[in-house]
Amino acid sequence: METDLTGRTILMTGATNGIGLEAALRLAERGATLVLVARDRRLGEAALARVRRRARGRPPSLLGCDLASLAEVHGLADGVRRDWQRLDVLVNCAGTVSARRRTTPDGHEWTLAVNHLAPFLLTHLLLDLLKASAPARVVMVASGAHFRGSLDFENLQYQHGGYSILAAYARSKLANVLFTRELARRLHGTGVTANSLHPGRVASNIWSGAPWYARPALALYKRFLLPAGYGADRVAYVATSPEVAGVSGAYFDRDRQVEPSLLARDPSLAVRLWEVSASLTGLGGPGQGAYTSRS
Repeated sequence: METDLTGRTILMTGATNGIGLEAALRLAERGATLVLVARDRRLGEAALARVRRRARGRPPSLLGCDLASLAEVHGLADGVRRDWQRLDVLVNCAGTVSARRRTTPDGHEWTLAVNHLAPFLLTHLLLDLLKASAPARVVMVASGAHFRGSLDFENLQYQHGGYSILAAYARSKLANVLFTRELARRLHGTGVTANSLHPGRVASNIWSGAPWYARPALALYKRFLLPAGYGADRVAYVATSPEVAGVSGAYFDRDRQVEPSLLARDPSLAVRLWEVSASLTGLGGPGQGAYTSRS
């Protein structure tokens, strides 16, 4: 029997299509109050209408945010803190790829900025609300691609070359898992848990940013992929299942805790990534802000 989510508020990025939208529909059907985050207002309104038709609890809400902009992430967090008294689950589901290296308005490499720096910053800014709503959960939609990821802090954003769409994506997903594990360590004892997951090999629109010459092969490959609803079920499980209550710092695949990559299990790498990410997002250096280490 599925958990009744009446009274729980869930914020979800990447909610306009694919896994994010399907997960929002499932959670709304179970009574949750959904706060959807969308970059494109038109797509956001369409997603909101679909979720509203399926909602069993309070009507869902829509907030606009381009996660490539740190200023907009701050604005998103300000709006959430202003208009919502509680936040039970934060689902960082948005993801992107880019065929070529490009930078955000803040000067950061696009894929790392949207897939890692944005959720790093958003989670930080909403942490007090999550703590006040405890027990609460942070869910990071990562990917099995993190097994192919690497971190080179001297060339973290490929500013010195070596960029490829797959390498950048895998790096950002490795960062997701490292961030979540370190977040869980620092949140120990607060009542807020943090876990990451692989949603499965799911057909989604994320690879629409692939090079033109790769798109015919991707179209063929998609025929062998799982539907978005499969990934949505994996997200919903980690976000709401009683079996996950109290579990923190885990990586899930097919609703089971599994070991992530060797690099993803390196605590010193996680701490260094944390400090670099804090600097890149303007949160300060080690020991500053709401994420003071709990050693």
